[in-house]
Amino acid sequence: MKTAVVIPTYNESANIVTLVEGIVALQVVAHIIIVDDNSSDGTGQIAEELAKQHQEVCVIHRPGKLGLGTAYVAGFKLALTLPTDCIVTMDADFSHHPRYIPSLIAQTRVYDLSIGSRYVDGGGAVNCNLWRRFLSRMGNTVARLTLGLKASDCTAGFRCYRRQVLEAVDLDTIFSSGYSFLVEMLYKCQQLRYRIGEVPIVFENRRQGVSKISRNEIWKAAYTVLRLGWERLAGSPHR
Repeated sequence: MKTAVVIPTYNESANIVTLVEGIVALQVVAHIIIVDDNSSDGTGQIAEELAKQHQEVCVIHRPGKLGLGTAYVAGFKLALTLPTDCIVTMDADFSHHPRYIPSLIAQTRVYDLSIGSRYVDGGGAVNCNLWRRFLSRMGNTVARLTLGLKASDCTAGFRCYRRQVLEAVDLDTIFSSGYSFLVEMLYKCQQLRYRIGEVPIVFENRRQGVSKISRNEIWKAAYTVLRLGWERLAGSPHR
């Protein structure tokens, strides 16, 4: 299966080279799409150098920090112009290790969307403080109860979508621009009755750099769940 990997970046100069080289070494990925939000630490320039060294790599430069969700959409749209069968999304900070990519790809032979999950047998998280663990568990519980989501890890960003899933979801109608994009995409996939599976992964809190999850992102995520919950109850889209 021809696979593209979409990696949003903002100030990931300490990680991006090792990450890309690790993905290339797997020899299972045809395209690596780096979506850089005008990083002040030179990540975009490093990505361009990687593109010169590896034919798999291409770079999308955006004018500023426009949000994780819109970065994914930009990467999806480029991936869909390429001869790809599935599209993987992952973070650039090694919280999502490349070693799990082959398992995610393999599972899309059975499922339409495969999620790298912390919360199934064999999964877990390391180097995360109690607040981070509580926030993740609470976010997942609220999303599942409010939206009827069946996946154990609703907020995971390590995913593999079959091409037809992204073609069926109207990406321009996704309202969420930040991390809550992940919940909204999962909700839409489930509403479209796509088959969703989970692969156990061990999530490792970032090794280098600074976390991008802010208090503002938490409020945005809460709003997204409430908005989609109202949509679900009303039976029609509301913003």
